[in-house]
Amino acid sequence: MMENLMPDVGAFLLGAPKSGTTWLANVLEQHPGICISNPKEPNEVATHRGTFGRNVGEPDWERYAGCFKGEGLKMDCSVHALACPVAPNRVAEHWPEARFVVCLREPVSRTISHWGMVLDTEEDVQNGADWSDFASAWRDQRLSCDTLYGDCMRRWLECFPRDRFLLLDSKRMRDESSTVLAEVAEHFGVEAFDFDLHEVHNANTADDRRPLTFFGRGFRLVASMVPKFLKGPLVSMLQKRGVNIYKMPVLSKGRMAREIPDISELSALTEELRADLELLEALTGFDTSAWRIENW
Repeated sequence: MMENLMPDVGAFLLGAPKSGTTWLANVLEQHPGICISNPKEPNEVATHRGTFGRNVGEPDWERYAGCFKGEGLKMDCSVHALACPVAPNRVAEHWPEARFVVCLREPVSRTISHWGMVLDTEEDVQNGADWSDFASAWRDQRLSCDTLYGDCMRRWLECFPRDRFLLLDSKRMRDESSTVLAEVAEHFGVEAFDFDLHEVHNANTADDRRPLTFFGRGFRLVASMVPKFLKGPLVSMLQKRGVNIYKMPVLSKGRMAREIPDISELSALTEELRADLELLEALTGFDTSAWRIENW
């Protein structure tokens, strides 16, 4: 029975929050030969369901199959799967021929940005944590696991050969967008495509991350109850236009200004990163020399 429900997924977009994955998924949606998951992050295959969410149960395969509508190479964009210890074996079991794009960003700035995003949305408090102090937040494995790229890739490479993975620096995605997109198309074995980058709006920007008001939380609750087939077209239209209704003052409040963590707060992070980046380079050959960890 399960075999009948299993979608033929051929590609996965992996990465970490604040590494350009949302932008890349939005761009690839234009390609007629690629079927992007809807929602973009189905969060079924991995046990990691976001920064804090964890679900060690079996995936809902029926729901998962419904996340792929359309022709072309089916691509799951659940980026948190990169750091999930269960996902590599699960993907290898069901899709042994899968290919992967992994979006990486200079790890110190990525971690600070991720930490700030959580504080902006108050997601730490909502999950019984206090990340107000960066050093304490780093000690929480739910933050650090997404930054230790070498450790993540070690698990994936135990299940798949190196040539299945295309590793991308988010800076290259910004500076060499057309070249990177051509590399992605070639890696996935789909035809080259002339992407319209002007149609892709910046996603998940700092200005979008505003704590919700009482009315905002109520609106989100009501919206979550509306069937996907009813709200889907409206949500897609707003996303394509770069409209975030939660930025309305009645639904959210302004972000609190905060200082960048100082050297003492970053010391544990930078110490772990040096060994992890050496591991990443040894396993994948990915050049991290531009990531000057010692400058932090």
